[in-house]
Amino acid sequence: MDTDTAIALRRLSVHDYYRMAESGIFQSDERVELLEGQIIQMAAKGTAHRAAVTRIQRLFDQRLGDRVLICLQDPVQLNDYSEPEPDIAILVPDPLDYEEHHPTASEVYLLIEVSDATLKFDREVKAPPYARAGIAEYWVLDVNARKLHVYRVPSADGYQSEAILSEALTIAPLAFPECVITVGEMLRSHSAA
Repeated sequence: MDTDTAIALRRLSVHDYYRMAESGIFQSDERVELLEGQIIQMAAKGTAHRAAVTRIQRLFDQRLGDRVLICLQDPVQLNDYSEPEPDIAILVPDPLDYEEHHPTASEVYLLIEVSDATLKFDREVKAPPYARAGIAEYWVLDVNARKLHVYRVPSADGYQSEAILSEALTIAPLAFPECVITVGEMLRSHSAA
């Protein structure tokens, strides 16, 4: 095979993806998501991951209440070829709780991924499609290094701003500047480590 020959891949649409699921191609317990027309096998969730997701949900529930809808590991449709399932989606409230459609990029305030084994994937594979879809803000919480990667200023070329915050620093979502969170609040306390 000539290595200079480009290989044309067929990208799956969200519609194709759902038809595959309806026809039973995926196992009922199989965790997959659609990203840029490709089916991605999702990593298993460890206890540190699950606990961090719970802590983050609690923080946003306490501080933002009914001003947002918080979804955990549910689909967000970015476009016709991407429907990832971020760990946490902070969404514009919907009167029907998104019963009639999955949230779209314009209905997202903030997406958060918790990384205990997927940092490179969350930063290098997930961030670009989120930026191209116009997701204003994307956070990746690295539970191992105890740091928060903050991505802002989306563009077709990816996020134009990236900051890495230590656990002692504070952050507030762009949409809710009064909602100040210390990075360490999202992590396991040092006494439990």
